[in-house]
Formats: sequence, structure tokens, C-alpha cells
Amino acid sequence: MAGIKALISLSFGGAIGLMFLMLGCALPIYNQYWPLFVLFFYILSPIPYCIARRLVDDTDAMSNACKELAIFLTTGIVVSAFGLPIVFARASLIEWGACALVLTGNTVIFATILGFFLVFGSNDDFSWQQW
Repeated sequence: MAGIKALISLSFGGAIGLMFLMLGCALPIYNQYWPLFVLFFYILSPIPYCIARRLVDDTDAMSNACKELAIFLTTGIVVSAFGLPIVFARASLIEWGACALVLTGNTVIFATILGFFLVFGSNDDFSWQQW
């Protein structure tokens, strides 16, 4: 039952984050859809870590290069997702208010992705790897 509550709360967090992103795009005072490009970063961010978890067994107590490279790539993707709206706002493609809404949505979405891996990332009975 605890896993279902976590899944529902993570779904709610994702919906709130996407709401902030859509508000930054679709409000009549902003009306620019350039910030939707951060959706690519949402999709790309968990991929390096998922690949590294498949390639590396967790029996090694020491940190290995594959996982560290995956974390480095994920960090680059996350920083790029935060930088893109700022670059758009500096180039006057979007307003600064839209940039703030997109950055708020980024924070919520990436916290939701992190929460997903913390809750369902362990190899216990209720894991995302079963799905």
C-alpha cells in the first residue's frame, strides 16, 4: 500500500510540474511555446542512469566509472534544462515571467524524477524494474 501512495504522490508532482510548464507557455500574456523544448530534457534525464544500472551489478562496494559517467551526463542534462529557458529569456524569445514558471516546473519535475528513483530504485519486492 505504501508503494501505491508513493506512486500517486509522484504522479501528482509530475502533473503540478507540467502545469507550471504549460502555464509558462499558454498564458495569454506569454503565448510562446518555445519552453516546450525542455520536455526533451525530461525524457533524456533518466536514460543514462537506467543504462548504467543495467550494465553494472550492485555487488561492488566501490564506485565505478560507468555509474559516475551516467551521473555526470544526467547532471549535464538537468543543467541544460535549467539553462535553456534562461537563454530563451535573454534572447527575448520568451518573457521573464514565463522563464520563472518554466524553472519552477523544472524544479518540480526533476524532484519528481529523483523521488521516483529513490522510492522505486531499490531491488526489493516493489520495484520499477518489474514493469
